[in-house]
Amino acid sequence: MKRRVVTRSCRTDRQAEAGFTLVEMLVVIAIIGLIMGLVGPRVLNYLGDSKVKAAKLQIESFSSSLDLFYLDVGRYPTASEGLSALAQRPGNAAVWNGPYLKTGAVPTDPWGHVYQYRSPGERGPYEIVSMGSDGQEGGAGTAADISNDAATNRQ
Repeated sequence: MKRRVVTRSCRTDRQAEAGFTLVEMLVVIAIIGLIMGLVGPRVLNYLGDSKVKAAKLQIESFSSSLDLFYLDVGRYPTASEGLSALAQRPGNAAVWNGPYLKTGAVPTDPWGHVYQYRSPGERGPYEIVSMGSDGQEGGAGTAADISNDAATNRQ
């Protein structure tokens, strides 16, 4: 039977290969940080753009619901009735076949703000506006107002 002799130099070689050094770990963390610094803003920009698109789709859905309301009631909701007339019957509506919204309630915009409804609108019988990410009138980028009026959309 052959016996293997383990020397001290074999043991130290295995111990040297057992893990990562602090320098190697710092290099990997620095590379990950650089990648996140380059990719992170683009991902956040796509997220902001998707919220703008979602707001535009919700406004189009409101427009369709308002047209159905108009066909049934013979008028668009007044400014005081607002978009809630699509979810709950207004007191003075003789014919109302609602709710005209799938959820039965008026949703908020993708940033959690209430949609603004104006009747009459500046360029039509009504106007639906999302104030954008900042929740205030005006702005640029994702903070720009989004409306059913194509002329007021700044995206």
